[in-house]
Amino acid sequence: MKRYIAATLAERQILSLLFLLASITTGYGQSTDKYPPTGKLVDAGGHLLHIHVIGKGKPVVVFENGSADFSFIWDLVQPTIAKSAMTVSYDRAGYAWSEPGPFPRTGRQIAYELHAALHNAGIKGPYIMVGQSYGGFLVRYFARYYRKEVVGLVLVDALNENEKIVINNKGTRVRDLATGRPAPGIQNMVKRTIDTGSSKETNPLATNTAIEPPLDRLSPEDQKMQVWAQTQFNYYKAASGEMDWSPKDVADMYKNKGKPNYMLGNMPLIVLTKGRGNFSGMPDSAALESQRLKLQNDLTRLSTDSKHIVDKNSGHNIHLEDPETVISAIKQVIYAYKTHTKLN
Repeated sequence: MKRYIAATLAERQILSLLFLLASITTGYGQSTDKYPPTGKLVDAGGHLLHIHVIGKGKPVVVFENGSADFSFIWDLVQPTIAKSAMTVSYDRAGYAWSEPGPFPRTGRQIAYELHAALHNAGIKGPYIMVGQSYGGFLVRYFARYYRKEVVGLVLVDALNENEKIVINNKGTRVRDLATGRPAPGIQNMVKRTIDTGSSKETNPLATNTAIEPPLDRLSPEDQKMQVWAQTQFNYYKAASGEMDWSPKDVADMYKNKGKPNYMLGNMPLIVLTKGRGNFSGMPDSAALESQRLKLQNDLTRLSTDSKHIVDKNSGHNIHLEDPETVISAIKQVIYAYKTHTKLN
């Protein structure tokens, strides 16, 4: 629900344990007996992704979760938008009801899988992509590779490629964690091994039944699904696999900053930013906060038709803490697309 790399207990644990992983294997050990899928499972290149579709009409609004989050994280936003457009939330490979996908979990791979799932489900564009935190980074990847199908973006407290986040009580740029590993091309699953069970050995978060604020703003049923989903066998491997590779992708974005194929042209773009940083108590907190706001505003330069909104009433999880602001932003982008007008 996030926080690019540090807000929930689950995410902090993932980060602290990430570099201790010796290997990551694939397997489909998700137990769905207690909580059947809220949507449907569709092929995404040899493995199945869970997509939750509500509403009708174009453009299609597609929601991309923050790191370690699930499809129902958008339940305070998606139903309202679905009253006037088709909406799609989904679980990335290895999350909740979705089967694991191939590793490494690159931004290019994740964008490909989402695109394949949408097309295999018969859900064609145009798309408006809404991404929170790490998901904001992923929707930029999607827009980069499927430019002709994307007509607008909403970035919900998303990461700027040069931004610092708090890791181990220190302001750190994600791109500085990148290694020199070469990025593979798109991969499809050709073989799936079967693993069952969930334990501290296979998923260090298996016993994590905590519901931290602002997750407690979700419905009681969603909170129960949250506990179930975060203790499933493949969850830790999937989330840590994303965090393992993401610095490489962020470094690539920084290296190619400003190049035409990394930009969004003139498509409507709204950048939503939390009102307060999480640098309190750090000796350079004022400088870090000033830089954060400057770099968030810098994201508006991705498009020639953009708007920056700082939500002073919210922290990192604006879609949970102030969902009406996210709903309003999405509606503005839909209106701009439909009327062929610029954002006000």
